[in-house]
Amino acid sequence: MPLKRAQELLEIEATAVKALIKHLDQDFAEAVNIMAACAGRVIVSGMGKTGIIARKISATLSSTGTPSIYMHSAEASHGDLGQVTRDDVVILISSSGETEETVKLLPLLKKIGCKTIAMTGGLKSPLARHCDLVINVSVAREGCPLGLAPMASTTATLAMGDALAACLVDRKNFKREDFAFFHPGGSLGRRLLLTVEDIMRKGSHFAKVRDTDLVKDVLLSITQARCGSACVVDARQKFVGIFTDGDLRRHIEEDAAILTRPVGKVMTKNPQTISGDRLAAEAFDILMQKKVDELPVVNGKGQLTGLLDVQDLLKAGLAR
Repeated sequence: MPLKRAQELLEIEATAVKALIKHLDQDFAEAVNIMAACAGRVIVSGMGKTGIIARKISATLSSTGTPSIYMHSAEASHGDLGQVTRDDVVILISSSGETEETVKLLPLLKKIGCKTIAMTGGLKSPLARHCDLVINVSVAREGCPLGLAPMASTTATLAMGDALAACLVDRKNFKREDFAFFHPGGSLGRRLLLTVEDIMRKGSHFAKVRDTDLVKDVLLSITQARCGSACVVDARQKFVGIFTDGDLRRHIEEDAAILTRPVGKVMTKNPQTISGDRLAAEAFDILMQKKVDELPVVNGKGQLTGLLDVQDLLKAGLAR
């Protein structure tokens, strides 16, 4: 019984969202136009559960390049209306279009002079009649077994809000880097903003040795730096190779005296490197593709500036 009820509800909501495609009209297109051209903010207002949807739509707009705030319809009549200016666009959400607290804002908003957009299923309601534009979010069925709680209607309204946001992303040419700028604390922000230089090992935190150093001394440098490899430079401090545990194991089978050999003779020459200004996410992809654990970091002159270890990337939250 629970599974049957859940299946029925999800089918009702899925049908409601799909039906929105037929509701897209010139008013929707014009709503995108005025929101894109808005010199102020897009203010989204609603009551109760619809208010929760309004808050989410506002948050989505803000994070995708359209400045927006949420305004509770009832609180608007008690001072919050002071947030609205003539340069703003106000989206008023009400499934019926008759929510008293929302409808009573209309004459006040008209006096301010801002543009108004109704998101409603009541196409002949007071809200629809008096707003500048109407976006149809009507549903055939709610889905609530009691026929009381808004379910399909709130889902449909949320989806239509996402449709507006998606259109504005295209219109404003909003990019992944822009999105990351507004989400610096999240994993996406780290992936899109963090550079190799931000997290690479520097100074004494990685092993930097000369190509003439003996392998036994290089192993000591690796141990002291607590890393898994040594970056090798020549007399001019140019990066020439890397010496790893794998190099040691490969050569020790053939040469018992490897510990007394210059590391330049047994290192891996011309390994994959990366520059410090590259994104850390790019470095992570390279490590996964090449199946290696370390990336030497070099500048435009071929000089060694640091070492990036896969563990550093994992600690920084770059794993997907």
